[in-house]
Amino acid sequence: MALHCPECAFVNTDAANYCQKCGAYLGDLHGSAESSTATYRIDEATGELVPVELEEVVAAKGAALVVRSGAGHVGESFPIDRERMTIGRRPDCALFLDDVTVSRDHALLVRRGDGVFLDDLGSLNGTYVNRRRIESQRLEDGDEVQIGKYKLTFLAR
Repeated sequence: MALHCPECAFVNTDAANYCQKCGAYLGDLHGSAESSTATYRIDEATGELVPVELEEVVAAKGAALVVRSGAGHVGESFPIDRERMTIGRRPDCALFLDDVTVSRDHALLVRRGDGVFLDDLGSLNGTYVNRRRIESQRLEDGDEVQIGKYKLTFLAR
């Protein structure tokens, strides 16, 4: 059995405790227990972390992206509550991902018809859905989205 690093996706041997590529801790990946991630949002008024029930966010807004790994934001959720949402390193982006591996204007989430599409905006490092580089892709429940070193999961009701 191989262990995939949650930070960089490098394939490590099953006995590894730390990723051979980036040094991330792999100890939580050993064993067969399914892992879970606490989910939160950042309160706009106070800047504090507010725990959220992901099922409620998805049910109320129809869809959300949840950070699964990357730069200390694991568990942060972004409800997809607008027709168009920018993703990038600019602070005024709807999904602000502050890391040099993310372009200032990296990608765009767009509602088209009854689906949510992810469009790459010519980013240097590319946008990936389920480990495949994309230009534009309709997102399905459970899709893994990678933007820079961030890995997010798309959840829809």
